[in-house]
Amino acid sequence: MKKITTLLLSTFIITSVFAFSGCSNKNLSQQGKNIITSKEAVKLIKDNKTVLVDLQTKEEYGKAHIKGAVNVPLEDITQNVPYPNMLASKEKIEEIFKNAGISNDSIVIAYDNSANMNSARLWWTGMMYGFENVKVISGGLKALEAQKLELTTEATKVTKGNFTAKDKNNEMLASLNQVKEQVNNADENVILLDTRSEQEYKDGTIPGSILLDYAENNYKDGTYKSIQNILIQYKEKKINPDKTIIIYCKTSIRGAQTYLALYNAGYRNMKLYDGAYIEWSSIPSLPIQKEEKESTPVAPGKNDNS
Repeated sequence: MKKITTLLLSTFIITSVFAFSGCSNKNLSQQGKNIITSKEAVKLIKDNKTVLVDLQTKEEYGKAHIKGAVNVPLEDITQNVPYPNMLASKEKIEEIFKNAGISNDSIVIAYDNSANMNSARLWWTGMMYGFENVKVISGGLKALEAQKLELTTEATKVTKGNFTAKDKNNEMLASLNQVKEQVNNADENVILLDTRSEQEYKDGTIPGSILLDYAENNYKDGTYKSIQNILIQYKEKKINPDKTIIIYCKTSIRGAQTYLALYNAGYRNMKLYDGAYIEWSSIPSLPIQKEEKESTPVAPGKNDNS
């Protein structure tokens, strides 16, 4: 009886969050399609259309990876011009995906060893170019190891795919000018979401931003939190699905991890500021919000300068 009551309460909470925000039932039906458990991954690996992608660095991949996984390190899907970790070009992504054995009818399941960041960035990159068949394995390599999958140091032999990317989906991107407009003429229906650490936020953030560290999207074991928990913690910050949410971090890799957490929970009105804080803070004319540090009272007679 207690379990049934808890389940009903959880369902009520989730439904209430979306009802309050005006989010459609369509988005509720789209929940949970982008993040999968390691157990679900084991089943998908058996499908001959599945491509298992490892997002570790080349060196880490060479030391140990899941047998059958092909390596696509973060550097392959990003470019460092004009700022670090920017979205790579359509042509580069096409080539990288093809070389990884990916075709347009492939099912891609991705894992990493970086708190779901790099695999989320692969998912977001695929979405940017019209490829929706990427699923992120919650908890990454560690979670897959727990399923007793075989590890190897040998690179997987790949048959080249025939992937063709669509044009970039600019609706998923926020430009510098869009962020500036929000700072200068704040729209109550737009939220600037800083996904960096609390200390980074205190040291300097884009004015008007709300802080919610990307690490809060994960449980202690490195897996993504449940949809229920994601909805509750963002609702508590008044980050509701009916708002347009502009997400960023330092270079928007952590931002992509948050983007996926919210998208998997049914949010759709989101944009990733790919230039991120590194772009904003590099332009001297742009304002930076810093938390004022409290001065420590000095006891009488203890101040050598008095």
